[in-house]
Amino acid sequence: MKEEKSTLKRLKLLPGLFRKQDAEKVAPHPGMFLSRAVKKGLIHRINRGNYINSFLYGFPGVEEVACFLKPPAYISCEWALNYHGISLQSPVVCTVVTLSTSVGKKRNIQYQGSTIEFSRISPALFSGFAYVDRFYMASPEKAILDTLYYRGIIPAQDELEMDRVDFKLLLKMAKKYPPSVSRSLLIY
Repeated sequence: MKEEKSTLKRLKLLPGLFRKQDAEKVAPHPGMFLSRAVKKGLIHRINRGNYINSFLYGFPGVEEVACFLKPPAYISCEWALNYHGISLQSPVVCTVVTLSTSVGKKRNIQYQGSTIEFSRISPALFSGFAYVDRFYMASPEKAILDTLYYRGIIPAQDELEMDRVDFKLLLKMAKKYPPSVSRSLLIY
């Protein structure tokens, strides 16, 4: 019983999403503390070194977890297009654009029935997003450009609600991207 009270006391000192380094600040033996808390179902491991304090805070959304894992980062591509109501397609892949170099299929994470994928972008293109609901989300225009940049096309083009897009801003932002992205915009 004493051990359980101690664990709960330490969990209260940790945020909803935390890293092993955060646990090192509140527990003398963080590896043991984390292992026991996971076994008891008090916390959940996302991947190596990253955890959810689910007992106290519940489970955060896919977007919040995605941006937490590889900061600085923002949500883009099909996920952002759906978020803004431009694409009515429900994506199963949440694309996280980051400056981190640890990206690629091997780094993908499964969370709440979705795949979180990480894509690296140059610092010159790392803009065009805003902070909403505890995560960073690409603007509709940025999401279109990122989708063209990473995929070459936008899926289900005929189903897009383009009336929500600021075309002047889109063309202005496109100037920073490679010419292939600007040529792809001519289709729309």
